[in-house]
Amino acid sequence: MLVVYNDLSREKEEFKPLEEGKVKFYVCGPTVYNYFHIGNARPFVMFDIFRRYLEYLGYEVTFVQNFTDIDDKMITRAHETGVTVDELAEQFIAAYYEDADALGIKRATHNPRATREIGEIIKIVSALIEKGHAYEVDGDVYFSVMSFPEYGKLSKQSIEELRSGVRVDIDDRKKDPVDFALWKSGKQGEPTWESPWGKGRPGWHIECSAMSTKYLGESIDIHGGGSDLIFPHHENEIAQSEAANGCRFVKYWLHNAYLMIDMEKMSKSLGNFKTVRDIREKYNPLVLRFFLLSAHYRSPINFSQEALEQSRGALERIKNSYEDLIFALSRCNPGVCDEKLRRSVEEARCCFCEAMNDDFNTAGALGNVFDLVHAVNVHLTEGDKPDKEGLEAALKLFEDVNGIFGIFAKGRTSDHENAEIEAMIKERSKARETKNFARSDEIRATLASRGIILEDTPQGTRWKKSIDCD
Repeated sequence: MLVVYNDLSREKEEFKPLEEGKVKFYVCGPTVYNYFHIGNARPFVMFDIFRRYLEYLGYEVTFVQNFTDIDDKMITRAHETGVTVDELAEQFIAAYYEDADALGIKRATHNPRATREIGEIIKIVSALIEKGHAYEVDGDVYFSVMSFPEYGKLSKQSIEELRSGVRVDIDDRKKDPVDFALWKSGKQGEPTWESPWGKGRPGWHIECSAMSTKYLGESIDIHGGGSDLIFPHHENEIAQSEAANGCRFVKYWLHNAYLMIDMEKMSKSLGNFKTVRDIREKYNPLVLRFFLLSAHYRSPINFSQEALEQSRGALERIKNSYEDLIFALSRCNPGVCDEKLRRSVEEARCCFCEAMNDDFNTAGALGNVFDLVHAVNVHLTEGDKPDKEGLEAALKLFEDVNGIFGIFAKGRTSDHENAEIEAMIKERSKARETKNFARSDEIRATLASRGIILEDTPQGTRWKKSIDCD
C-alpha cells in the first residue's frame, strides 16, 4: 500500500487516485530565462522518480510539467540580452530538454507553455469575475482573497497574519492588500495579448491553474513542487482554481525540501550558484541524479564536492555489480541453487518496495539496493559456481530499480562499437600469449582513452564503460 505525505493535511495518507488505475500529476516547471540550477533539478528528478514508481505499480500516469515563458524575469532578461521574450524562451526550453535528458528525466506527457494557453487563462479569469471572486481596476484584474474563506489552508496562515505582513504601499487600488494579480495591464516594451480588460499579460499563479485544468481536468491527484512554492504560488492556485470550478483542485500536495550548497543557501551573490550544465562539464549527470535521490525528498540535502564524489563512488559500485552479474550469467549453467542468494534477492525486492511505498523513501530504498549489491558480490566471489536462476532474479531486480531510479545507462554502445571492442580484446589476448606486452599495453591504453575499462578474470577478459562515459 502506497502512502504519501500530503502537505494539505500535514499527514501521511493512503494513496487512492480519483480514478482507479489512473493518476493525474502536475509539477511546476522552470521559468525559462536561464539554465536550470541544481536546486531546480531536485524537484524535476524526484517527481520523475515518483512518476516512474507509480508506473511500476501499474498506474497510467498523465504527467504535466509546464514552462513559464512570460513573467517579470523573462522580460528583464530579454531586455538585457537584446532578444524577444519568445526567442529567449525558445533558447532555454531547448537547453532545458538537453539538461533534463542528460539527467535521465522522462519527457512529460504534456509540456504546456503559458503563452500558448492565453485563451484558457482568459476563460478562467472571466469566470472568476463573473462569480464575484475577482475584480478589474484600470486593466488589471485581481483575485479577491476575502471571497474565498478557505484561503491559507495549504500554508496554514490566516488572512489576518498575511495582511499584517504586506507592505502598505504595494498597490492602493486593491480592495485588500493580500489580493493578487490574475491579469496585468500592458506596459511599454512588454509582450501583451488582447483581453476583455484591454491588452495585457497573465499573472504567474493563474498560468498553472489554466494549464493544469486544460490538460488534466478540474480535479487532479498530485501537484508537486519545491517547498518555496507553497506560499504564495500554490496557495493562490488553490484559491483561484477552486473558486472558478467549484470543486477540490488537488487531492495530494507534495513538496520537496531545500537544497543547500556547502551548508549555505545557493545564491549568485555568494558565488555558489551552480547550474546542471556546470555539473555536466565535470561529472556524468547521472551522478547528480543519484545524489539527489540519496536523501528523502522532504529532508533538506546539502550539496558539496565531497558528497558528489561519494555519490560517484556509490553509483560505480552498483553499476559494477550489475555488470559483473551480467558477465557471470553469460558463463554459467543451470542446476546450481544458492538459497541464501535467492532469499537475499527476494528480501531486497520486498524491502525496496516497502521503502518506496512509505512516501517515496528513495534513501531507504537505496539502502536495499546496496543489500542486493552485497548479496550478488558475495555470491560471485565466494560461491563455487554461480546460481543462474538466483542471478536472473537479481538481474530483474537491478533492472526494475534502474527503471524507477534511472541511475545508470544501458546499451549505449552500438553493435559496430561492440564488435570493434571485442576484436581489440582478442588482439590483445593474442599479444599477451606471444609475450608482446608492448602491443597489449597499447591496446589497453587506446581503449582506456575511449572510456573502456578492461578486467582480466579467470573466465577471460571482460570490458565495461567508465561511469563518466555513460
